[in-house]
Amino acid sequence: MTQTIRISWLLLVLVSFGNISIAQEKNELITASQQFINIQKQKKSVDHIVELFSKTTIEDIITKIVTNDQKLAFWVNVYNGFIQYTLATKPELYEDRRAFFSEERIKIAGELLSFADIEHGIIRKSQSPIGAGYIRRIFRPMWERKLRVDKKDWRVHFALNCGAKSCPPIATYSPEMLNSEFDFMTRNYLEEQTTYNSETRVVTTMSFFSWFRGDFGGIRGAKKILYKRNIIVSKPKKIQFTTYDWTLLLGNYREINYKTD
Repeated sequence: MTQTIRISWLLLVLVSFGNISIAQEKNELITASQQFINIQKQKKSVDHIVELFSKTTIEDIITKIVTNDQKLAFWVNVYNGFIQYTLATKPELYEDRRAFFSEERIKIAGELLSFADIEHGIIRKSQSPIGAGYIRRIFRPMWERKLRVDKKDWRVHFALNCGAKSCPPIATYSPEMLNSEFDFMTRNYLEEQTTYNSETRVVTTMSFFSWFRGDFGGIRGAKKILYKRNIIVSKPKKIQFTTYDWTLLLGNYREINYKTD
């Protein structure tokens, strides 16, 4: 099947199942990733989208998903969508989280990828899942180098949902509005998860800032983010981290409010 036939079929199926407008036809793969989230929110089957992704080649992806914002929006949607899809039918897989994230189970771009491949190889641009954001993955296959983002964005940590209760909510991302969408989701999540004692100047916030500290510019960078983004009212002297709740929680969605103050 040629790329043209494959993508045309993808669009036809999505129109049938997703009620897509003409304006959305400009990038079929972006639309597919968005419908992957939106249809699951409606508790309807997304088997047709999973099948479509399974038939894509790496050439399909790299010719349609080109800019950095397209890559981020597409792969975050794909990651979040497959987490929901996989655990909705097989929640027992979450009992062994290490295996769940590391085993190759997602067929896309002519490859069989793991959640770790997508998160750390593609979205975090070949960063090791260990090493606190300071160490790159030693083995970087060709598919990873072709598919990964051009520039990392620390806000992805507040957009990715791994299925745990403490994870940020899931939203549907678009390349055109990605900066505003990431800002909205980051701010809302940090406001909910951060407390600050203005007398002791101690801030308590999410473990992401510790686990991936290199992505945020270190602990100093984390403090700066919290202050500069008005999550806290003054520069903190000390930062401490909450205990992550790994209880399985599916269906944690949030609508993005595009209104500005």
